[in-house]
Amino acid sequence: MFTETILDPAKTEKPTRKPTLLVVDDEEGPRQSLRVVFKDDYNILLAESGPKAIEIARQNRIDAVISDIRMAGMSGIELLGKLKAVDPSIEVIMLTAYETIETARQALRYGACDYLNKPFDIGTMRTAVANAVERRNISDEMRLNNMKLLELQGQLQNQKLQDEISKSRGEIYASIIHDINGPLTIISGFIQLINQRISDAHRVEGEDLEMVKDRLKRMTRQVTNCIEISQRYLSFMRQRSNECAQVRVNQVLSDIEELLRAHPTTQHHELFVNILPEDVTLQINGTDLIQILLNLAINGFQSSELPHAVKVEGKLCSDTSALSTMRSGPNDALLNQDGFKNFGPILRISVEDTGPGIPPELLARIFEPYFTTKAEGKGTGLGLSIVHRLLKSADGLLHLHSVLGEGTSFNLYLPALAIHE
Repeated sequence: MFTETILDPAKTEKPTRKPTLLVVDDEEGPRQSLRVVFKDDYNILLAESGPKAIEIARQNRIDAVISDIRMAGMSGIELLGKLKAVDPSIEVIMLTAYETIETARQALRYGACDYLNKPFDIGTMRTAVANAVERRNISDEMRLNNMKLLELQGQLQNQKLQDEISKSRGEIYASIIHDINGPLTIISGFIQLINQRISDAHRVEGEDLEMVKDRLKRMTRQVTNCIEISQRYLSFMRQRSNECAQVRVNQVLSDIEELLRAHPTTQHHELFVNILPEDVTLQINGTDLIQILLNLAINGFQSSELPHAVKVEGKLCSDTSALSTMRSGPNDALLNQDGFKNFGPILRISVEDTGPGIPPELLARIFEPYFTTKAEGKGTGLGLSIVHRLLKSADGLLHLHSVLGEGTSFNLYLPALAIHE
């Protein structure tokens, strides 16, 4: 039975700017009261009328607005619509002493994120403003992700990949599609989950808000992975060197666990990821290592639809003399043994599954491009061929051991640069 290590890597939060809160009321008293309440947590801007608020919004980035509904000249409802025209991401809290069902409906119809009564409770108001700022941050995150994806699309188009395919590099294009499909599958799953949780909600708060924030952070990481994957292949096409790339193994193992737990292939199966007691730095592109381990693990999960387990773990090898004498056999296959740099500290990363195992007659073929034993439409036959190519470029060695009825283990050996306490 495998034992599981819970990953809890330390993460340092980046400093964030102070959000800007605009208070709009045609009475001086409420404006100043709200300024006093929020001055320590937000940059406060004050407006005595709707037109003044619009002018301020055009000149400044506004995260949230507190606006009275009944004001001379321009009502709060009218101001709400005009603020959304200036910046659709501005979140507006409507405040009134004369609540009616119709005004509440109008406020929500025009995009207000909350609707509070005067006199307001300070705790309720603080919660409303905090939720409004979080909604603004979520909107910005989604817009940034969209921009990154558009940038990625532009880069791929600018490289005229279709021309390259027609010449000699169809495998590169297919590899890009295969590798990017993993992060995009995860992004799609997160979007569906968010839509299910908030599609019928007028307000997003509490557990739903925390879920949306968490999923958006993960989606951002997957968008970044898509961009890094595309840049790696574009660099390969331009014949750029990647010799200086380095990565810490425990961060990769942490990322792999998060990616796999969100991937649909892991449903109904068990996943175990064990980090190293002492972290190790490898000379390999971090995205390459993630793609290698992701492809191997997904291959393990897809080996059978019956419930089974996949374990990923790393171990520093104290004696590597046997690596140069290993040979292929009925239950074993070796990749890149001639190109393997077997000197200095060597790290082994294993991906083991308790699936049905690989028949001996197929063992030597599974790394061939487009070779697959899956049903039509279930696999491309590219995952393990990508592993082969990335492993070779990193001067690594792969030992595959599989026994029918017992399972399969992929043992990846890579030269280590440094060991960290």
